[in-house]
Amino acid sequence: MFTDSQLLEKVNNYISHLTYGEQPRGLYEPIEYAMSLGGKRVRPVLMLMAYNLYRDDVDRILTQATGIEMYHNHTLVHDDLMDKADLRRGKPTVYKKWNENTAILSGDVMLLLAYKLMTGMGDSYVPSVMRLFSETAMQICEGQQLDMEFETRMDVNEDEYLEMIRLKTSVLMAASLKIGSIMAEAPTDDAQSLYDFGINLGVAFQLRDDLLDVYGNEKTFGKKIGGDILSNKKTYLLIQALRHGNEAQVKELKRWIDAKDYDPLEKIKGVTALYDEIGVRSLCEDRIAHFTQLAESNINMVKVPEEKKQQLLNEMNKLMYREA
Repeated sequence: MFTDSQLLEKVNNYISHLTYGEQPRGLYEPIEYAMSLGGKRVRPVLMLMAYNLYRDDVDRILTQATGIEMYHNHTLVHDDLMDKADLRRGKPTVYKKWNENTAILSGDVMLLLAYKLMTGMGDSYVPSVMRLFSETAMQICEGQQLDMEFETRMDVNEDEYLEMIRLKTSVLMAASLKIGSIMAEAPTDDAQSLYDFGINLGVAFQLRDDLLDVYGNEKTFGKKIGGDILSNKKTYLLIQALRHGNEAQVKELKRWIDAKDYDPLEKIKGVTALYDEIGVRSLCEDRIAHFTQLAESNINMVKVPEEKKQQLLNEMNKLMYREA
């Protein structure tokens, strides 16, 4: 069995030798830039891990693993534009470094490159893998649309939010794991258990991201702390604060949300203080623990020797207790 760091090295090495296109440079340079920003490469590593539960020749599917990473970065390039985010992994986002039109067009090409990479496999796998990949891509768009619609609503509840992050974040992790298992010719029940593991891991991962956006360290997080607060994003923390706060606390929260003229640092400080008073940090941590336990139960159902599952469990714990 390969370790996560060994698999990450394989993915990074493959990406470093990847060519995207020569001309026009204004189209392909932003793609090279986006892919060079690094990151944890969680999704391709999960795909390789799932494959490695059954087969050792992981290099065989590096092209598809890179396709998943290309697709993920395509969504980030477009998300950063829609969110007007300045930083990604501590560096300027594509739309900030170039412009909005470049982010749209280069992001589109990244989607097409992802499909090109994903189809570079044996013919027997193409229909099932591409069906799942396409369905996943559509679900992610559904999640992004819900996220945008939540921006104008003050009545978003917990169930709606969890469904949104399942679509926007979890399904790609789940598909990565299932595609890896399909290509390894794993039993159907195992492939489904790995998919379910990815769903629960993804929800916990996004809840952790919500938490870190308020309580994380900007140097390790790679994004400005408090960005969700400044954009009034309907995160788990805000939803629970509006639900559990007393009348005065909710009134103060809404004052910050409605404020048009404010000092950004003061808003972050004020809203964070309200979160501390209401106790939403512990509520979020409890839900993270809940979905992490569900993910662990999914892994326990996979019918491979326990020692083979350990790498996935280690990866889960690393993601759930990360500071970035």
